[in-house]
Amino acid sequence: MSIPDDEVAQVRAATDIVALVSEHAALRRQGQRWVGLCPFHNEKTASFSVNAQEGFYYCFGCHASGDAITFLREVEHLDFADAVRMLAERAGVVLHETSEGSAEHKRTVELYEAMAKAAQWYHERLLSAPDAGRARDYLRSRGYDGDVVRRFSLGWAPEGWDALCQAIGLSERVLSDAGLGFVNRAGRAQDAFRGRVLFPICDPRGRPVAIGGRILPGGPGESGDSGAAGRPEPKYKNSQETAIYVKRRTLYALNWAKHDIVATGEVIVCEGYTDVIGCFQAGMPRAVATCGTALAEEHFRLLRNFGRRIVLAYDADQAGQTGITRVYEWERRHNVDVRVAALPDGADPGDLARTDPDALRAAVAGAAPLLAFRVDRTLRAGDLSTAEGRARAAESAIAAVAEHPDDLVRDQYVMRVADVARVEPERLRARLAQVRAAGRDGEARPERRAGSPGRRQGSRPGLEALRLAVHRPDLVADRLEEVLFLDPLQRRTFLALASSDSLHEAVSAAEPEVADLLRRLAVEEPLLPEDPHTDPADPVLVLLVREAARRALADLQAEGRLGHTALAELTEETVTVRRNLEDLEDQERRRAAADRLVAWLVTGRAGGSPAERARTQMTEPRS
Repeated sequence: MSIPDDEVAQVRAATDIVALVSEHAALRRQGQRWVGLCPFHNEKTASFSVNAQEGFYYCFGCHASGDAITFLREVEHLDFADAVRMLAERAGVVLHETSEGSAEHKRTVELYEAMAKAAQWYHERLLSAPDAGRARDYLRSRGYDGDVVRRFSLGWAPEGWDALCQAIGLSERVLSDAGLGFVNRAGRAQDAFRGRVLFPICDPRGRPVAIGGRILPGGPGESGDSGAAGRPEPKYKNSQETAIYVKRRTLYALNWAKHDIVATGEVIVCEGYTDVIGCFQAGMPRAVATCGTALAEEHFRLLRNFGRRIVLAYDADQAGQTGITRVYEWERRHNVDVRVAALPDGADPGDLARTDPDALRAAVAGAAPLLAFRVDRTLRAGDLSTAEGRARAAESAIAAVAEHPDDLVRDQYVMRVADVARVEPERLRARLAQVRAAGRDGEARPERRAGSPGRRQGSRPGLEALRLAVHRPDLVADRLEEVLFLDPLQRRTFLALASSDSLHEAVSAAEPEVADLLRRLAVEEPLLPEDPHTDPADPVLVLLVREAARRALADLQAEGRLGHTALAELTEETVTVRRNLEDLEDQERRRAAADRLVAWLVTGRAGGSPAERARTQMTEPRS
């Protein structure tokens, strides 16, 4: 493959290197140069410099350097010829290669062209087609006027089976590869999107790469009716991943938001397309959204090049469960400041922008650090009027604090919890140490095999139990129960596995956070003991049962302090539970003790007095 040297030079000269780099990093003019944070390594002080006139860049930190072709090769992982082709296409330079261009490049160009044609056709359909009247009415009801529709290139996919296929004349292969259509059972090309308002998803350059579609209110996805195939239509439908569309590397509206992100240093991350549009309407045109997937590290790697303050504008429940430990790690690794906007309960940015835009702006401006959001929300949810309620709130808050990797940050929040819950800081510090030690107990599994990769610090016994459930279900199929998983995400993950016939089925049906954890577990082998006489599941299950039983025992004792349980009954059940906890430490008795504790956790609190439950379920004689 050969491109004439003079044409390569023409491509270099025709490329605006500042515009190219600005698609991947925020640049500011400084004299005759443009400077910014280096996209190739983490740094706090800008050391990346671009000479627009000469067309070169250089980083004084990591010493990366080159021209526009080099830059594109590095950030897009392209070979030389493909980088030149991409730059030639954007600059309008015609290349005369000595042999045919690569088939892969030609297919990529076809996909971009197909998506551009489809997005434009759908947009014009929304603006003028008679059958789009209901869609226009719906958008007006959401407060979207013609300017909004045009700004975001919104579209309408008609109800017909093959309207797009017939209109833009693409081959069946291109339709399928672009995610715009497929060949049905009758052997005919059929549209992938029908009867939906469409939101084109673009890359940072503004090229459409995918589509998100929403069913109209009252349609089959809203009413619960079935679609044509006999299955309920989903409310939202997104393009499948393609050669030009990878969800974990794509953010909806970044092409429109990047200029305000650079100007303010802040990006607002939302859950949905309408939330993004709401933020724009509220005067904050720096919002983006993930595309039907959870936040991934690739998103952070992309965002850090434009703005370092990342505000999560999710509903309250979702914001509290957003891959917590991963976000802390990414925050540190990519030198960003992750905050959470405290939206009113039940509100999302799209609705709030329409009903109370001042409240939305205030929530973003007052966004709190992720740990502060979690701790404050936990304390507010507790009953702080009683000693027992304050103790429970403090326990939950300390569990959240324990997940943060920085000891200085943790201690600051210990003081906050101590003030609100009226508990001595030293007591909370001791409890924090216990919680973190319990987390490390998850690491104290049987000796790992030589060469086996270590585990991330902070892993709980529940994670190892889930690894066994994924890789060796035969070892734990009859021994795991929902009640053993104290962490909500781990519990939901176990339920997803237990209700599915296969891992692939569980991943397909699961919510994004659960699916993400399942995919991670699928590539992490469980650590099994080398001793062939040891039950591989025993050490993990002992840790899991001990943790769950101790938590349940603490709750039982709290009931006694509140007067909900007779003292004699409480004492008998407490003694029995503690005896079985002691038996967990005995190699010969641990299996039976674990089974008795699991039985107690699953059914022991379902009915009858504590004494009766203890007698009937936990009095198996000790061997």
